[in-house]
Amino acid sequence: MFLEALGSALLGLALAWAGLHRLPHRLPSRTLVLPTGVAGALFGAFLMHSALGAGHLLVILTGALIVSVASLSLLLRPAERFRRRSATA
Repeated sequence: MFLEALGSALLGLALAWAGLHRLPHRLPSRTLVLPTGVAGALFGAFLMHSALGAGHLLVILTGALIVSVASLSLLLRPAERFRRRSATA
């Protein structure tokens, strides 16, 4: 269980770091993005471990990755070039 938690935390941290370097203009500050990635991955690992039990390391890490991506996607802001003006403005 320790390896699952450590692996998922590192996976979430790496995913958040990659997101910060690929989309810095669409994500908020680093102090919010990095803990969100780690917390999402840990929560995903907890859910998968609760559902499957021990012994399914790759499946648990996959679940951690999915929940981490989902939680980081909630932080994305729209790109500036896609904003439309309202008809009344």
